[in-house]
Amino acid sequence: MPEFEYSRYDGTEEFSPQSADSLFDEFSQYLMEYGEDVLENLELWQEEHPDVIEMLLRRGLIEQDREGRFRVTPRGIRRVENKALQALFDVRNRDKLGRHDTEFRGSGQTLHEESKPYEFGDPVSNLNLHETLRNALHRRQSSAADANQEKSSQRAAIDVGEEDFVVHDTEYQTACATVVLLDMSGSMGRYGKFGAAKSVCMALQSLIRSRYQQDWLQVVGFYTYASPLSQRDLLYAAPKQVSIFDPRVRLKISLDHPPGRVPEHFTNIHAGLQFARRLLGRQPAANKQIIIVTDGEPTAHVEGRNLVLVYPPAEKTARITLSEAKRCADEGIHISSFALIEDYFYLELANFVERLAQVTGGVSATCNAQDMGNMVVQSFIGGRRKRTRM
Repeated sequence: MPEFEYSRYDGTEEFSPQSADSLFDEFSQYLMEYGEDVLENLELWQEEHPDVIEMLLRRGLIEQDREGRFRVTPRGIRRVENKALQALFDVRNRDKLGRHDTEFRGSGQTLHEESKPYEFGDPVSNLNLHETLRNALHRRQSSAADANQEKSSQRAAIDVGEEDFVVHDTEYQTACATVVLLDMSGSMGRYGKFGAAKSVCMALQSLIRSRYQQDWLQVVGFYTYASPLSQRDLLYAAPKQVSIFDPRVRLKISLDHPPGRVPEHFTNIHAGLQFARRLLGRQPAANKQIIIVTDGEPTAHVEGRNLVLVYPPAEKTARITLSEAKRCADEGIHISSFALIEDYFYLELANFVERLAQVTGGVSATCNAQDMGNMVVQSFIGGRRKRTRM
């Protein structure tokens, strides 16, 4: 049995890189749930545990600017995304994650099990050399037999002609442009919903980077407004704090001349859909989709150059939101909506996403935050079936 000697750590031995990784993974869990404010804790850690912060800095997971503020490095962001993807898929099932395949054939992923005669325009890189040489040899032997010159022909070079060419058949892959609409309203801060939803978005970013390099993905946070989230913005994001506690709210705010303080915790799916439609309109991909993750009915919409905030939710807001969703569908955008139902009083939310699916011909689902991940990713993978030119 191995012997161990234990003693108090005196700082002379460096931590292993794995120790830094493990510490960063624990820290990133708080980032996922609470957002950028957690970074302020690193300043306290630097005072009390400078060796720990130095370890994370050396590992390249965090960095510090000239003002002393900490931020997560691109390497750290990629680690969070990869860990999020690992949490969604068991290692044994990873091989089941194919690319966005269609029933068409074309210049895409090579299928080495199948071959076909060469046709003009087929990529020469897909040449099946073994079958091509066998065809050439068979043709030469047939010609030699006809001329009764088989013995001399065996010493001749093999002449490969175009009629001998065989190429691997290929499976046509489609490129897809996706916008994920992430609810950042005040209620998303309860029951761990926002952290789980943000983790799914980061997993999608890792999935596209590793498997779907031709795809395009943009995460858009919607609350009272809607705004795009970069990789770092997403990691730092948190639900908007509730700032109005009145049981009944009816506000109209000018977008051209807004007041100094606008409550941001409302649920403006309408603005999110408008923003997503404009983004996707600039993408050349034949397959376009919007994935909505929300925990509430719409409580805000846009009327001309005015922003309307309504609580409790009103039918007018729902109609305007559904009308924008229908406009997206008419432009060929597939819409999937996922309602996070954590309590019994979410029945109206379930009704709204069902209406959304009916209007758009899309997909709707109700689930809790912990079960959402695989459903969203499978919707992303299956939400495109059109053939594109490559």
